[in-house]
Amino acid sequence: MNGDLTIKEITKNIKLSVEFGGVVKDAYGNTKAGFTINSKINRKEFELTWSALTEAGAVVVSDDVRIIAEIQLIEKA
Repeated sequence: MNGDLTIKEITKNIKLSVEFGGVVKDAYGNTKAGFTINSKINRKEFELTWSALTEAGAVVVSDDVRIIAEIQLIEKA
C-alpha cells in the first residue's frame, strides 16, 4: 500500500507492506479483520536530524525508523 506521510510539514510518499491476518467473529458476534503493517523511513528525509553519541562513540539514534502496526478493524452494523 502506498500513502503520504507528513512529518514537520514535509510530505513524502511511502510504501507500506500489508499482511492480511484473516477475518473472525468474536464472542459478541462482531466481525473483525486483522492486518500487520511494516515499513521503514529515513528520518533525515523529514529533517529529523537530531543526533547524539554515547561516551564510547556509538550513535544513539539511527537514521532508519521502522514503522510497525498491528491493526484490527471491526465491521460496523
